[in-house]
Amino acid sequence: MKLKQDNSNFKLFYKGREFLSHSHIEPMIYLGLGEENIKMHEGNFDIEDKIIERIALRDVNIIEYEDSIELKFSSDRNKAEFNIKIEEKDGKLYISGCSLNPYFNRVWFKLSAKPDEHIYGLGEQYSYFDLRGKNYPIFTREQGVGRNKNTLVTFLSDSLNGGAGGDYHTTYFPQASFISSALYYVLAHGYHYKEIDLSNANYHEIHIWGDELNISIALDSSFDKLLYSLGNQIGRQPMLPKWAFEGLWLGMQGGSDICNYKLDTMLNAGAKVSAVWIQDWVGRKDTSFGQRLYWNWQWNKKLYPTLDEDIRLANEKNVHYLSYINPHLIKDSPLFNEAEENGFFVKNREGNTYLLDFGEFLGGFVDFTNPAACEWYQNVIKENMLNLGFRGWMADFGEYLPTDCVLYSGIDPIIAHNKWPTLWAKQNYEACKDAGLLGEVAYFTRSGATKTQGFSPMMFAGDQCVDFSLDDGIASVVNAALSLAMSGFGMFTFDIGGYTGLEHMKRSKELLLRGCEFACFSPVMRTHEGNRPKNNHQFDSDSETIEFFVRFSRIHELLSDYIYELAKINSSTSTPTMRPLFFHYPDEEKAYTAMYQYMLGEDILVAPIVLENAVERQLYLPKGKWIHIWSEVKYLGGSEITIEAPLGSPPVFIKAGSETEELIPEILAIK
Repeated sequence: MKLKQDNSNFKLFYKGREFLSHSHIEPMIYLGLGEENIKMHEGNFDIEDKIIERIALRDVNIIEYEDSIELKFSSDRNKAEFNIKIEEKDGKLYISGCSLNPYFNRVWFKLSAKPDEHIYGLGEQYSYFDLRGKNYPIFTREQGVGRNKNTLVTFLSDSLNGGAGGDYHTTYFPQASFISSALYYVLAHGYHYKEIDLSNANYHEIHIWGDELNISIALDSSFDKLLYSLGNQIGRQPMLPKWAFEGLWLGMQGGSDICNYKLDTMLNAGAKVSAVWIQDWVGRKDTSFGQRLYWNWQWNKKLYPTLDEDIRLANEKNVHYLSYINPHLIKDSPLFNEAEENGFFVKNREGNTYLLDFGEFLGGFVDFTNPAACEWYQNVIKENMLNLGFRGWMADFGEYLPTDCVLYSGIDPIIAHNKWPTLWAKQNYEACKDAGLLGEVAYFTRSGATKTQGFSPMMFAGDQCVDFSLDDGIASVVNAALSLAMSGFGMFTFDIGGYTGLEHMKRSKELLLRGCEFACFSPVMRTHEGNRPKNNHQFDSDSETIEFFVRFSRIHELLSDYIYELAKINSSTSTPTMRPLFFHYPDEEKAYTAMYQYMLGEDILVAPIVLENAVERQLYLPKGKWIHIWSEVKYLGGSEITIEAPLGSPPVFIKAGSETEELIPEILAIK
């Protein structure tokens, strides 16, 4: 850490790189006063911040100590004062500070940047790979339907459904950390609402709703070392069981007879199935949006009369049953009544249970700041799911906590809102831990926040549209996986073929098959029928589709040992399973901007087909020798190539000379 000072102007360098710059003309910190207005409709939030005052702190008094630096910023206007302490410890730079005047509740802080930097991370981002040039709010919410204000789908969702269209930045999992192509990361701690503005060529600005600043910065020689350091601060993902990687997870619903028939159909056709995922084990509720679940986490014996026996018989075939749960309970259900009687729900300002319209039905929020409510909900998971024999589930939702509620702990609900996904993931983790089943249960979460990593074995991509749109279709899944990877969350799955279908949207056979190809070369291969199953092509819609899924499920099984080793590395070091190209090729500029392709570990390069009717794909091959697995043709990397990619032959390459090359004949032998 080195400070270069010229009167009140200074620059701070850490390991030779400039991170802070302040002058009277370009101050690095501002204090302000703001009044927020937050409106929510079914998990979609409209956020406005009226800035009443924003004051540049141009004057600074610098005090250097042996192991730290103190910066005392001030302005004569409204007695604006902010003290910052900078110290180096544990191989990181820590910047902490606070306002000395309680009048202020907004902070803007600038970090030095260079115009040629690329920025990645910020949790799960769908529209962009390189995040430079945009402003990103850190506030968990629905991802949005369409997510592009220039599209008809987004316009209709916004106008007809209370702003449900979303935008480029709306996401279930925002995290105030990013990694630069210049090999450093920045982590803004805490759960206050923040905005990370990456739009300026010369600085990155962090805007915080609060009066404190707490940031850590690490600079290292490689991306894996940076993620290891980040993982030390935010946690690492628990391991999934090995069976999770050994075949296809079949998402199905409709009752015991239907699910048993579908499973037998796929097994008899030769598919490798490792799990059956039945989200409607609790029963269903039809709405105008499509089929929804009855949010009472108890076995619906009318729909699944033989579920316990179904689970036992499936286990004999090495097939595991998975279910569904979220942190809400539907009004007047048995579990809702029990929770209300015990005072376990989040309250409104009048002291009553806070009821929210989740889309044609009301539900309550279990209060995870109440220890007794946490213990009760964990027991629901243990007694109603684990004891029944489920060995995994979708831990859905976590983004809806209202900002005008009252919580047991008294925490500010705006702060609690961003923390809620981590608290929700923790309930699932603690239930499995208490049951002695950590590492044997494959639950997966939709929402996330800083430190969700330590409580969730896997994130799923959410509710993509059943189309080829770039912002909210199959292409967005690649960006989601890679941004999570650069946020310390390296285990990932998605709904093959997407989930959200509006009246005019139907999942095509082509989309489902392209999703199947893509998922095969990802950590976990999982289907979903979607919110309008009858409108969607499904894995068993015809014999050709069944054969297609059979083939790729067997290829996925063939890759399971390779993927399992990647999973262990992720769990112990935060090195992700799906990696951006620059992770292994940091000296190649094109690796920082190549879109919709990734490395599965170090040996396999995957470039999914993400455009409708495409039969070829342009992609970037990094330097070295690569083998196209379907033709066995060898390519010399270091440039862009165009490869033929008919259905059933997605662009996948294996590094020549690697041990993984030995799998190619076995892959080609699978018909």
